[in-house]
Amino acid sequence: MPHDKQRALEPIEFIQMLKAVDDFYGQPFMLLDWQYEVLWDVYGTVNEKGYRQYRYAYLEIPKKNGKTSLIGGLSLYHLVCDPPGGQIYCCAADRSQAELVYKAATGMIEQDEALQSILIVRDSRKEIRNKETGTILKVLSAEAYTKHGINPTVVIFDELHAQPNRDLWDVMTFGAGAARKEPLWWVITTAGDDPDRKSIGWEVHEYARKVRDGEIHDPTWYVKIYAADEDDDIFDEKTWYKANPSLGHTISIEAVRQEALAARNSEAAERLFRWLRLNQWVSLKRTGWLPLSLWDRTEGKWDLSELVGKRCYPGLDLSSTTDITAVCYLFPPQEGFSDWRCIFEAWIPEDNMKERVQRDRVPYDRWVNQKYLYATPGDVVDYDFVEARLKAASKQYDVRALGTDPWNSRMLTQRLMKDGINVIEIQQNMKNMSPAMKMIEQLMKRGMMTHEKNPVARWCWGNIAIAVDGNENIKPMKNKSKDRIDLIVALINAMATAMLFEEVKFDVNEATEQYLKMMGW
Repeated sequence: MPHDKQRALEPIEFIQMLKAVDDFYGQPFMLLDWQYEVLWDVYGTVNEKGYRQYRYAYLEIPKKNGKTSLIGGLSLYHLVCDPPGGQIYCCAADRSQAELVYKAATGMIEQDEALQSILIVRDSRKEIRNKETGTILKVLSAEAYTKHGINPTVVIFDELHAQPNRDLWDVMTFGAGAARKEPLWWVITTAGDDPDRKSIGWEVHEYARKVRDGEIHDPTWYVKIYAADEDDDIFDEKTWYKANPSLGHTISIEAVRQEALAARNSEAAERLFRWLRLNQWVSLKRTGWLPLSLWDRTEGKWDLSELVGKRCYPGLDLSSTTDITAVCYLFPPQEGFSDWRCIFEAWIPEDNMKERVQRDRVPYDRWVNQKYLYATPGDVVDYDFVEARLKAASKQYDVRALGTDPWNSRMLTQRLMKDGINVIEIQQNMKNMSPAMKMIEQLMKRGMMTHEKNPVARWCWGNIAIAVDGNENIKPMKNKSKDRIDLIVALINAMATAMLFEEVKFDVNEATEQYLKMMGW
């Protein structure tokens, strides 16, 4: 296909006159080799009429490779250099993602007096207008958009994989831009986590891949996918460079090495590493959390008597009939010991215990005999037993606050509060649970958190399945886990509560050394 050098150089030279944002704020925006190549191909390849050959430019690349900055620069190029009356739309799944693109663009404008003289920034609307040409840049999210007046010259989809449905994609592509001579749709995204392969992100990814591999002939599509192949060694540094063309520039090799260390020891971390660093489409929404080997390595060698009178944050996870009701007592470092320590108590209904032993092949009866589990009379857990134990624990330990799932707990917690126990509700969502889970993981991997020997807690630890979102947030999923996980949910609630009161500091070098020693490396 013909190539127009001058048309290719125009966006390249424009973007390199801008100033960078984020970690490189104030520095000249110097395109990396791979960025230069992509722009050279997309903007310089023309058809027999001299118009751009490509109407769709699909770029799939892992996080932290400079994607948002590139989108910001491209949006400003079209805003300034396109013919009068242009409409440029930056589309994202939600407002927070859409604002990242907007902030990148406005961050470049605020560093350039020439841009400030011709561009009007309307912050309340998240839009920018060229007062000389009337061309407008708007930011749209799947949460708030309208079909009215859409006749785009350029559409940029940021993180298409995160779109909750296909509605925004269909509106912005079907018939849109039909009256324009050179409409252009950029899709700049990372791989997705769609286990069912039904999302619009997967659909477009598959179409692009087939175009790249020659399975579909579509000369209007340009495709560039940076990712590790299925048969690549994910721990080979050559694979990391293959998937991350900005490695060594926007991403440090030391950071990736640390991510790889975590991936070796954790199923969840490995899947995140494959997804977010190696850009592989993997099923992440249902995956295990941490290995049993980590639980076994962090069993404490201390005695329960050492915890009497110590500062404590219990976490409570209530049940009805099939679940276990559990309490985790979490003790932060304090006078007498330097690690975090946790112990557990749990209850099940007595009436259906024998049936569950036979059906689930889980030794509840043996655990009851060993006093790791308590059976309360009836076919549901009797909360009076739980209440009595928590009141006794408040006299045995220095209980600062009790964290609990709000579900079905209000009556019990109201009675506990009347007895002077400070109760904090921990909503069971990613916002509240992810920081606590990540803190538990870091503390245990660094040898800074130990637990009593408890086979029920160990069993729950091995059962956990988690949900993961595109921002690496996680939460446990009871309905997707192999079996009961209640004691570990109680631990997470306890940590979420303790983090409201306790400050945790890590010595990174010492922690890394401890971690490598634990791994036997």
